[in-house]
Amino acid sequence: MAELTGNMSGKKVEYIELIYDLIFVYLLGRSNALLHSAEGGFPGGGAWFTYLISTLVILQVWYFSSLYINRCGTNGVWDHLFLFVNMYLLYYLADGTRLDWDGHFIRYNAAWGLLLVNHALAYLRQLRRGTRPVWEQAHLRCHFFLLLGQAVVVFAAIPLYGAVHFPLSWLSLLLGFAASFFTHWLDRLVPVEPEHLTERVMLLVVFTFGESIVSLAGYFTGPFGVNTLYFSLTGFLIVAGLLVSYGYLYNHVIDRERTDLGNGYMLLHIVVIVALNNITVALEFMREPEVDDVGKNVLIVASFLLYYIFLSLIAHYAKRQMRGVLRSFLGWLLLSLLFAAAMALTYRNGRLSIGISVLYVYAMFAMLVLRRRRALRDEAAAG
Repeated sequence: MAELTGNMSGKKVEYIELIYDLIFVYLLGRSNALLHSAEGGFPGGGAWFTYLISTLVILQVWYFSSLYINRCGTNGVWDHLFLFVNMYLLYYLADGTRLDWDGHFIRYNAAWGLLLVNHALAYLRQLRRGTRPVWEQAHLRCHFFLLLGQAVVVFAAIPLYGAVHFPLSWLSLLLGFAASFFTHWLDRLVPVEPEHLTERVMLLVVFTFGESIVSLAGYFTGPFGVNTLYFSLTGFLIVAGLLVSYGYLYNHVIDRERTDLGNGYMLLHIVVIVALNNITVALEFMREPEVDDVGKNVLIVASFLLYYIFLSLIAHYAKRQMRGVLRSFLGWLLLSLLFAAAMALTYRNGRLSIGISVLYVYAMFAMLVLRRRRALRDEAAAG
């Protein structure tokens, strides 16, 4: 059967992958909505648990499918069918993303389990396609059994939920992420296409920023006045500052031709995306006076720190001359401690808190730019 749009020579990101990623933006928005069900105060532990699990499920599915397409995809008919089946099942996952599990638990977990089975069958199909080197066969076989094992855990959790009234399917998440560490040595034997992988990751980060920008629309509603102008401007500046920081890192620091990109690079970005989601939620809380002051300030501080810590860890994949740009944590640490202290002192004043957040975001960006320029000067002097 002829391919739909030709071979993926050079592994460019195809249009079907862009459409596929948009489904995940919708899912992340559904997950964020879980935290807005609290009537005043601050979301409780149950809401946070459900939010975290649903977000990680979404990102793990994206992580699995992205690595599969990167290593095995040809942009052919079977790859399109693989992604279309995933997309269809993801709609059921989105519909089941609710705090009220009772009426949707079976549908949610059935869709999740079938997503894992679809991934497993994709690896099985690759195993049966001609002769492969022994290490590639081991790689494909390992992922087939791991995905099938995760699916068994998810399906088994459905009848158990009726008995224990607690979702045990999240254990499948632990199995999947733990396997990423234990199979790292095997995955390195089957290199990724680095430019395709970095572009896929970058696009999902950008789409996640798109969700943040959409959420900012709430800052522009209501009667126009100083308060509306101030919060809309500061909120927009924060999202813009976070975006240019990642963009600068991607364009000027990351070595997008390294062949050792793979599980580690993607897992670091999963945490970055979780942090961005939390920042989006925190920014929505900042303009809501009924939300607990301590809770929303702790959330925004913790989310910023998580975002920048994992940006700095991505420096492991920097270009040779850029590897010292983010590894010096001292400046970032001191600035972050000052930020946390200032937020603790002003937690009851939303205007001051969001203003301090703007200063912190752009100070961090300035440090990144200045350190890159210093690294370039040092390289020129050494040469």
